[in-house]
Amino acid sequence: MKIDWIQKLTSRKFWAAIVAVITCVCVIFGVDELTTEQVTALVMAVGALIAYILGEGFVDAQRAKKEDNKDADLPRKK
Repeated sequence: MKIDWIQKLTSRKFWAAIVAVITCVCVIFGVDELTTEQVTALVMAVGALIAYILGEGFVDAQRAKKEDNKDADLPRKK
């Protein structure tokens, strides 16, 4: 089974699961609440940035593909 990493990395559920795991690990190791909140905020910010970059890349690739197909349909000049 092949994992679609682009889809995973752009998923809000995936990033929420990552934050949940990190929060649990912080609690297990007795990290204070302020540090746990800061780490959680950092992970969510990085997740949002990655999702944005990958999402924009996908949209740009689809736009370029559509433009290439449109150019291929035009009659060629001699």
